[in-house]
Amino acid sequence: MTLGTRRPVVGIIGNNHLINDGWPVHLGGRMVTEAVAQAAGCMPIIIPSDPRLVSIPELLDLCDGFLLTGGRPNVHPEEYGEEETPAHGTFDRSRDAVALPLVRACVERGQPFFGICRGFQEVNVAMGGTLYPEIRELPGRMNHRMPPDGTQEEKFALRHKVRFSKDGPFRRVLGAQEVMTNTLHGQGIKTAGARVRIDGHAPDGTPEAIFIEDAPGFTLSVQWHPEWQAVSDPVSRPLFAAFGDAVREWALN
Repeated sequence: MTLGTRRPVVGIIGNNHLINDGWPVHLGGRMVTEAVAQAAGCMPIIIPSDPRLVSIPELLDLCDGFLLTGGRPNVHPEEYGEEETPAHGTFDRSRDAVALPLVRACVERGQPFFGICRGFQEVNVAMGGTLYPEIRELPGRMNHRMPPDGTQEEKFALRHKVRFSKDGPFRRVLGAQEVMTNTLHGQGIKTAGARVRIDGHAPDGTPEAIFIEDAPGFTLSVQWHPEWQAVSDPVSRPLFAAFGDAVREWALN
């Protein structure tokens, strides 16, 4: 089957969960699959995040691009040279073992990826950066976590501005230097990894948008959740559209 008769494939890096009193499952959010299909125009498939089941070379051959999703478990601090503490929360070491080398391989190959929330943090760690375990405990920072109560609409409501650099890729993609976003994360970038360029900040200084400098492919990642209302939201739609264009270009190579 040629690209002319199928959509390019985006592998969605899923999360490992236990449901129904301990039943193990691989999960990917419905919002991200819909965003990939409807806003990026690509075919979404959920990748099991387990290095016993998948290999990086196979994933690179199978998929044209990758979406690194959010997830409740955090990147384990050992991945960036720090010891585990209660503040670091829960972990998904199997996802770490798949996502981090996958990011590095994509950067080297120029294969497109789009990082969201935990995915944003994975990109930074994969490139040698570190994370704060709890942003809201830092002096002068706001609480970026998801509200504990309320409807889904209330939890994903726009809560703060993100301001981009004047000449960076986010301003070019979005056509604006400042936008409003939702915020549903606890951790955040402490030190940026090698070649990780912070292109957007929240008003309290928290990094919110990054890309990999001099990478040959699409490497945009955001700390917020653009999959929410991706087709209609004026910030989410162009991000997914640009990602989809990059995936299609890769698939044609």
